[in-house]
Amino acid sequence: MSEDERLSSEEQTSNGGVELCSRKNKRLREALVSTENRGVCYLSRVPPHMDPASLRQILSKYGDVQRIYLVPKDPTSQLRRKINGGFRAKEFSEGWVEFAKKSVAKGVAKILNGEQIGGRRRSSFYYDIWNIKYLSKFKWDDLTSDIANKSHIREQRLAMEVSAAKRERDFYMLKVDRSHAQNSIKERIKKKQKTMEQSLNGGSADISDKVRLFPQNKPVTDDNSKEKPRLSKDFLAGVFAGGSNTDDLA
Repeated sequence: MSEDERLSSEEQTSNGGVELCSRKNKRLREALVSTENRGVCYLSRVPPHMDPASLRQILSKYGDVQRIYLVPKDPTSQLRRKINGGFRAKEFSEGWVEFAKKSVAKGVAKILNGEQIGGRRRSSFYYDIWNIKYLSKFKWDDLTSDIANKSHIREQRLAMEVSAAKRERDFYMLKVDRSHAQNSIKERIKKKQKTMEQSLNGGSADISDKVRLFPQNKPVTDDNSKEKPRLSKDFLAGVFAGGSNTDDLA
């Protein structure tokens, strides 16, 4: 390959790269312009049984719908409906709809707000009323950032509630433990007092009921009368009589 051919090929390659970059920049600018031209409408109330698919089908009649975001209702209410045999599908409380053009979004909000939804008479939201408003200078990125902030705040609030619940639980358990300890101490004191009272009452009863027996000696007179023979009265009279006669002789 000659030098001229090499230079020409390099120029073609560089020109091709420039054209590719220019096409990418053009698509990027078009996307930015398209994003800037989009408009967002807010639905303060979503009719029962309406989902993103049915909402897109209805609003697409008025213009090109880009994105739809509907906020689900509280899961507890949905569970309650299922238990009571009501509507089992997910229901929504509010929502946002992005149109390809601001003018279309403004027109839709102006035409539909406060009007009956209509459509097929068999539709579950045929008699419902539109509650739709155009959000001036509002972009879809604002919505996503707001959702992210709300999610972060909700997570922080949930963490705080969980922490508070744990502190309350720990405080309650501490009070329960203290109450059990105090009750056990009172029970021990009562048992001790009862034992002391029983011991005192039992001792006094034993003292009053107990009869002490002491050994006694037999009377001396009784022993002498049994052991020594007694002199008869006649013998004593003779002795004394004999004594008086002797005195007279002297």
